[in-house]
Amino acid sequence: MTTTRQKTAYGAKGLIGLLTPQANSTVEPEFAILCPADVAFITARMVSNKDGMEARLLDYAETVEATSAQFANAPINALAMGVTGPSYLIGRAAEDDLVEHIAGARGLPLITTARAVCDALALLEARSITLLSPYPESLTAKSAEYWASRGFAVHEIVQLQTDGDSFHPIYAMPADAATAALGAVKNNGTDAIVMLGTGMPTLAPLAACADWDGPP
Repeated sequence: MTTTRQKTAYGAKGLIGLLTPQANSTVEPEFAILCPADVAFITARMVSNKDGMEARLLDYAETVEATSAQFANAPINALAMGVTGPSYLIGRAAEDDLVEHIAGARGLPLITTARAVCDALALLEARSITLLSPYPESLTAKSAEYWASRGFAVHEIVQLQTDGDSFHPIYAMPADAATAALGAVKNNGTDAIVMLGTGMPTLAPLAACADWDGPP
């Protein structure tokens, strides 16, 4: 059944319900920059009291429906899951099941970051990808398995250095952390470069490469 959603003063063309990890300080600023004109978003924080990163990410996946309830009756048009780690850990089939479940339970599309990247790669007709990863090696490996399950060949993995003494090893990364790594893989023969982690600031490196002759 199709319903007509009410419009809000901000976001006349659409209102997005953004789900973001509890300490993530990158998703909202980058979302604000990237949102098209007259599209707005409101945020709900995914929270977990687990100690390990992977345990928290699994918590986020298990509580998407409860977290989205924070939006109450706000007239949102779609849910955006601003984190990729849960997709890697639960895998392709469970991610697809989650998207289908939320559509039935909430009557809204759930757009996961990982599936959105897959859509972008499909538009680029990219089959071979290079990963720039700020994750611990175990999660990077899970990420590579995920992309392979979606039909992409992982051509190369570049592991980025993070600061373990900061409030969060990924969210505290400087904006230029990926710039040198991008230059190093510019001519490696891949179809596209995927910079992993919604918490890693990437807009400045992307802007700096806007006119380069390397892969997208």
